[in-house]
Amino acid sequence: MTTTPVHAFVHLRSEGVSVLLDCTRGRLPALAHWGADLGEVSAADALRLVEGGVHPIPQNIVDEPVRVALLPESWTGWAGRPGLSGSRGGRDWSPRFTTTALTVAGRAVESPGGDATVVAGGCALVEVAAVDDVARLRLLLLVELLPGGVLRSRARVTNLAATAYQLDDLVLAYPVPPVTRELLDLFGRWGRERSPQRRGFTVGVHLREGRRGRTGADAATVLHAGTPGFGFAHGEVWGVHTGWSGNHTHYAERLATGEQVVGGGELLLPGEVVLTEGESYTSPWVYGSYGTGLDAVARRFHRYLRSRPQHPATPRPVTLNTWEAVYFDHRLEPLVELAEKAAAIGVERFVLDDGWFGSRRDDNAGLGDWWVSPEVWPQGLHPLVDRVTQLGMQFGLWVEPEMVNLDSDIARAHPEWVMATGGRTPVPSRHQQVLNLGIPECYAHIRDALFAILAEYDIAYLKWDHNRDLVDAGSHPDGRPGVHAQTLAVYRLLDELRAAHPRLEIESCSSGGGRVDLGILQRTDRVWVSDCIDPHERQMMQRWTAQLLPPELLGSHVASPTSHTTGRTHDLGFRAATALFGHFGIEWDLRRASERDLAELSAWVAFHKQQRDLLHRGDLVRLDFPDGSLTATAVIAPDRSRALYSFASVDRPDVVLLGRLRFAGLDPDRRYRVRPLMVGTPPSGLFPPPWWGVGTAVGQRSGGGPEGAHAGVELPGRILTEVGLAHAPVDPDQVVLFAVDAVG
Repeated sequence: MTTTPVHAFVHLRSEGVSVLLDCTRGRLPALAHWGADLGEVSAADALRLVEGGVHPIPQNIVDEPVRVALLPESWTGWAGRPGLSGSRGGRDWSPRFTTTALTVAGRAVESPGGDATVVAGGCALVEVAAVDDVARLRLLLLVELLPGGVLRSRARVTNLAATAYQLDDLVLAYPVPPVTRELLDLFGRWGRERSPQRRGFTVGVHLREGRRGRTGADAATVLHAGTPGFGFAHGEVWGVHTGWSGNHTHYAERLATGEQVVGGGELLLPGEVVLTEGESYTSPWVYGSYGTGLDAVARRFHRYLRSRPQHPATPRPVTLNTWEAVYFDHRLEPLVELAEKAAAIGVERFVLDDGWFGSRRDDNAGLGDWWVSPEVWPQGLHPLVDRVTQLGMQFGLWVEPEMVNLDSDIARAHPEWVMATGGRTPVPSRHQQVLNLGIPECYAHIRDALFAILAEYDIAYLKWDHNRDLVDAGSHPDGRPGVHAQTLAVYRLLDELRAAHPRLEIESCSSGGGRVDLGILQRTDRVWVSDCIDPHERQMMQRWTAQLLPPELLGSHVASPTSHTTGRTHDLGFRAATALFGHFGIEWDLRRASERDLAELSAWVAFHKQQRDLLHRGDLVRLDFPDGSLTATAVIAPDRSRALYSFASVDRPDVVLLGRLRFAGLDPDRRYRVRPLMVGTPPSGLFPPPWWGVGTAVGQRSGGGPEGAHAGVELPGRILTEVGLAHAPVDPDQVVLFAVDAVG
């Protein structure tokens, strides 16, 4: 086999970001630059940029400069984690690839031995083909700059030999500069997903492995490397995310020689991927986002997601979910009453949760039997669905297609469909096991059952749950690991459903927020942030889930007065104001709500509908306060014409008065009017500062202003951003909202 090496640079630019790929001398592409926009770059300057970064050779390291490719190779002298690990019984374990073809935006780049050229583009897909003639492996690297300035890459490796090749690991690595000396990623557990943790970027590997068979409540989500002390608005930050819903890795590595990378990929179980001749493995996309501050990193993810053709384009329907209202107690009359109360306050989607199928009267039985229970619903779901749609609402349904109770018809008929290994049944979790969708017959059975439900009923929405980790997840009959195949099968099932029902929306729920990643989000329309709807907990969880996903993809509901998961009691204003900054909904038995509560909740629903165009299309801004007693969140229109700010008191402050609140993110050269908003009952413990002026509650007019607005004050954006206005003290677990509108 003969190869012709490629010799070129590729420069991609979008929204203040440059990606300069060094594809010279037939080597695998390396990121010569990923960061701030470089402007126009000539071939000569690209070469000087690369050569200017070549280090001298100190004592006791390899005698040639180490070049770190997107897929790091050991043969170069790279002493860190290799990009590709595998072998043929111990042979061909250290491949050396030579690039043979380079394509940019669908056009081949020719470089017949001459000087390197620069191929310039905006948002474009770069394809690099390479081969190792000795190891008999072919590689295809895909690198793409997306709208918003997000970088992503993936790799496909193909076995060209008659001997099988066992693939053990494939990760992609993005070099980051030495100014990055701190790391920040997320951690969590059930009911408290996605809390931040920070550490120094020291020599060694910071490795976050997900071995749960799903993304996991404890996932890193986005791993950031940044300059010391970086925050929401300051410091250079580089973030990576592995877009995969099964086992996965995120890692940051710093070598004693000074090289630093961040990256990730799929975590493969032993023997999970063995390639016979001609077979290929394709890694998940690894996403990267660069910016000044965490908000800029998040904003790039948000703008990319909003640019996708499948991103929800219609206003996000106000949703009521029945779980915390009725649990498994499914009876037509109470559910119809709940639906009627929901419709009366402006709810637009009614979702029937767990308990409608098979023998599912509690969580011990029936899971996997996806037919409507004739015992509970003798006329099927038709009476409820018909009433819900007559009331002008969409109907949604809870499903958990990947799981099974052993006490079910499907498990009794097909015990071999339960994922297991070692001749034993995996330890139960929530009394359930995992169905092996990698088995074609099992996959077809579940697919056909879902298609039958969707064919019979007018269903606009599926709440797709996934309530256990994949423990001992082997495949019948030999027990070989099956997480990789299971993840691909779930993707295929979702793709089939969406192709057949293009208007169907699907929520990714997995014990709450256990499956939040850009793999599942290519196929779903929102995530359930957490099974905990306590607004005190949700303030933090929604704040950090938004580091990856924009508000319209975050399921965010008004909880019951007393939280079912924490036992805390909160007033309606705090619950509703917290739910406001997401895909707004309700998880509360409205049959037990007072008329006063229903009237106030109706006002919040109406307020959300007025604001959701801004909330679901604007730019997210977050502020921190030194003592942690306040969290501030804002959504600002892309043209900076208006904004909505939330200042949430989550603890008692160190001092009585917190001074001035800064309204970050505004246009410094425009004038704005700032007005506090009172939706329903004012926050408890409120002491309004004089600048508020005279105002009234929602439903009344004040000085010709909008409903619910005090008179407020008018000031330049520069003063509001750099100096701010006096804070209004409130009790803990209260929110004060402000509307900010450009004047003129």
